[in-house]
Amino acid sequence: MGHPAVNLDKNSDFEVVKDWNGIDQIVLKVPSGASVRVSLHGGQVVSWRNEKGEELLFTSSKAIFKPPKAMRGGIPICFPQFGNCGSLEQHGFARNRIWSIENDPPPLNTNSKFGSGKATINLLLKPTDDNLKSWPHCFEFRLRICLFMDGHLSMTSRVRNVNGKPFSFSFAYHTYLSVSDISEVRIEGLETLDYLDNLSQRERFTEQGDAITFESEVDRVYVGSPTVIAVLDHEKKRTFLIRKEGLPDTVVWNPWEKKSRSMLDLGDEEYKQMLCVDAAAIEKPITLKPNEEWTGRLELSSVLSTCCHDHLD
Repeated sequence: MGHPAVNLDKNSDFEVVKDWNGIDQIVLKVPSGASVRVSLHGGQVVSWRNEKGEELLFTSSKAIFKPPKAMRGGIPICFPQFGNCGSLEQHGFARNRIWSIENDPPPLNTNSKFGSGKATINLLLKPTDDNLKSWPHCFEFRLRICLFMDGHLSMTSRVRNVNGKPFSFSFAYHTYLSVSDISEVRIEGLETLDYLDNLSQRERFTEQGDAITFESEVDRVYVGSPTVIAVLDHEKKRTFLIRKEGLPDTVVWNPWEKKSRSMLDLGDEEYKQMLCVDAAAIEKPITLKPNEEWTGRLELSSVLSTCCHDHLD
């Protein structure tokens, strides 16, 4: 139990396991039965289970788990870009690198709404020589992942510029939620907002619906979105609540049938069981001067749908 870089409440538990590629995964547990599994490949949350043992995140049955390919599912970290542009790989390099566990991270002031008592892992990413060739900026990226006693999950990213000059980046927690049937899901909290439509060359539109529902492929960046968003799954009577800080945008993505059939690491029908809703900073990239630090925080909870409106206030 003496792992120096995993901080735990006395009632919590964890284990360090190897995946089939020999890469460490940290499993955080709390007494309620909830758990989170984090891979050092990408600093990626690959599993989040509630107290009943139900998996709350989607992972494709055809996901490729071998580095440097990022796994299709869980919560990949998109940094220093979201999308596909320039000389960097799609969604940046953070999700394709091996992270290290940080023994003694700098203090972090957080005011979680989820109460005290938690299991925590602290990860660190620094640039490699290959990174510096394609993105010539020195940085320190610290990621803190916490599982609270009630099963809620938080992720806090801190990016510090240790460069001699400013740099800019975009960012997203590319969150794959597990849903019963995409046609039975709706999103509340993004009504009346402007969005950039990636299916129409990022043309800007205004959301007209009372809630977002799904009948075809969707790939949008909602700009200036609120700090709390709800994803309601009618069949499971479950609502995901997404809270975010330092992340002004929200990405909503489902590839639907045609695109799913063209993706090697996604089953033809699996689009029905997944929905990506990403806390992000995309429209206006974040710029850090030398020695400046940015913090972006995501908190995920799963509640009964009858209770969700209390949390949206």
